[in-house]
Amino acid sequence: MQRKTQKQDTVVRDFVTVAFAEDMELARQYKELLEDNGISVKVKRQPEMAESGFSDIAIVVSEDSLEEAHALISERASYDDFFDMLMDEPTSESLDGLEFEDDEDDNFF
Repeated sequence: MQRKTQKQDTVVRDFVTVAFAEDMELARQYKELLEDNGISVKVKRQPEMAESGFSDIAIVVSEDSLEEAHALISERASYDDFFDMLMDEPTSESLDGLEFEDDEDDNFF
């Protein structure tokens, strides 16, 4: 029994946190992304983060895969942010207070 516990501790120490997910759906997406790229990944709760007001859903990978995993997640987040920005259409509320000039001298195409 002692030997099994020692092995589990070693396995856990080999994994490092690469990101925190806002919810379990995002954690599932990150896990799928990493696994599709051959990276072993686990999703763990880290209650100490929740006590600080942050998400407690940690995405952990082996230390050897940390750099690649970080690059994949960062690329995915940038891609998602880009499309979120495109989908956010201005509303009349967000345009309140903005003045638009109507200048016939400007030729914009």
